[in-house]
Amino acid sequence: MKIERLLGITMMLLGQRRVNAQTLADKFEVSLRTIYRDLETINTAGIPIVSYTGTDGGYEIMEQFRIDRQIVTFEDLQAILVALRGVQASLDDQEMDGLLSKIKALVSRSEQLQMEEAGETLLFDTNLWHGGGLKDRSILASLRRAAKNRNVVSFLYTNTEGLGEQREAEPIGLAWKGYAWYLYAYCRLRSDYRTFRLSRMTGLRVHLEHFAARGVRMEELDARWGNQEIDPQVELILQFRPRVRVRVEEAFDAEKVETQEDGTLLVRVSYPDNHWMYENLLSYGPDVLVREPAFVAEKIRNLGEQICRNYADERARP
Repeated sequence: MKIERLLGITMMLLGQRRVNAQTLADKFEVSLRTIYRDLETINTAGIPIVSYTGTDGGYEIMEQFRIDRQIVTFEDLQAILVALRGVQASLDDQEMDGLLSKIKALVSRSEQLQMEEAGETLLFDTNLWHGGGLKDRSILASLRRAAKNRNVVSFLYTNTEGLGEQREAEPIGLAWKGYAWYLYAYCRLRSDYRTFRLSRMTGLRVHLEHFAARGVRMEELDARWGNQEIDPQVELILQFRPRVRVRVEEAFDAEKVETQEDGTLLVRVSYPDNHWMYENLLSYGPDVLVREPAFVAEKIRNLGEQICRNYADERARP
């Protein structure tokens, strides 16, 4: 336990600029006296720890100190490289190139040969199969710089209903969610924090105007939005034809899928009542039947009739 605690204290000091003894004692659930002994042990082992007094006092590892690579295993480095390559494929960032080079420098020549011979066993790539994403790359690079330098940005944003609106925002950062990139920002039009899907942004401009940080981090916004339901939830009962079984099993948890005697699949699921839900249901075409609730089935029927009218009107044209 002491060895684990010593390593944990060392990693905390490496990851933070300065930590006071009470914080360490609370973190590892030991007394202040034990923490003082641990810090002395770490210092004796050759890791230079400096103490500071005063209200901002605490302990930190000398800035010039570099920890040996031995605490990072070969498998750890492989995982880091896979993740970095995947991010680099989307960002096409020179800073990321430099970081990849630094990580690769930690891998010995024999380990590099071992990796080349074994080949990749894991691939992480946010780009689409058809090679798309070039537009997003350009926007990503511009927004990353704007967030880093705190430049105000403006753009035309199109919602799911196809309505465009000019926005001015203070970018905080970027996030990959599910299958798309999003900008986390303070929207000046709405006077509140919002997420913007990059694929719906056009005419992006990065302004010379700088904004003052509002003290809200991406992690806080992510937790806030993740714990709230923006749209009311609808309890659905859906019946699918057997020929879409694979797609159904990919889209829903196994415990929500029930196979009927005639081979159809019955799914009970909760969805947010919004435009996305209807788009998703319509994507199954004639292979899904909404059993409940009635108002969702009625809206799907109306949308289907509108589609039929579109094609009827097309045939009537000369």
